[in-house]
Amino acid sequence: IEETNEEIEENDPVEPDVTFPKRGNKIADFLPKLDIYEVQYEAEGDLNNDGLADIAAVLKHKQGNTLKRPMLILLQNEDKSYRLDKLSDVVMPVEYNDHDFKLYDTESINIENGELTIDLYSYGPSGTFLSKFKYIENDFILYYMETYFRGAGGRSGLYYDYEKGEITETETNTMKEDEPTTSQTSKAKTKKYLFGNTSIT
Repeated sequence: IEETNEEIEENDPVEPDVTFPKRGNKIADFLPKLDIYEVQYEAEGDLNNDGLADIAAVLKHKQGNTLKRPMLILLQNEDKSYRLDKLSDVVMPVEYNDHDFKLYDTESINIENGELTIDLYSYGPSGTFLSKFKYIENDFILYYMETYFRGAGGRSGLYYDYEKGEITETETNTMKEDEPTTSQTSKAKTKKYLFGNTSIT
């Protein structure tokens, strides 16, 4: 879990400073006028428990796979229009690294039971990240997270639970036939990891 205050440089020719519309009737209405993004993933469901179907959308830069992928949280209004409530340039990692290697084998987003789930699966060195965000009052925060990594002779896991205030770490020895696992749970800092500036990888 990493928080960042990184800002997009206004004079960057590849990723210029962009403005996202605040209101609209569909996802396309929230794309910047520069026409540099397209919608890669989208999910629909009630995030703020008002009975209205909200939208989460991941945008992909049209000019490259190694560029940032903004993620938008659009809350539905009573008149069926939407408002941009949250925006993150860092929660979703880049799709490819500088060596044209796809970081995750599969990626998905989903909204269910008031939670936004972001799942990133990799059988390689990138690891697997399963994350859940939800609204706590007006803050959209990282609520739960699981990570898994495989290596020579073993695999490791980490579990973060905001409600319990706990972090659990596991280590499994795959060199032994019964694959013994050790586990250690510790108290986590009471801190809200906000959607807007939290990188899940």
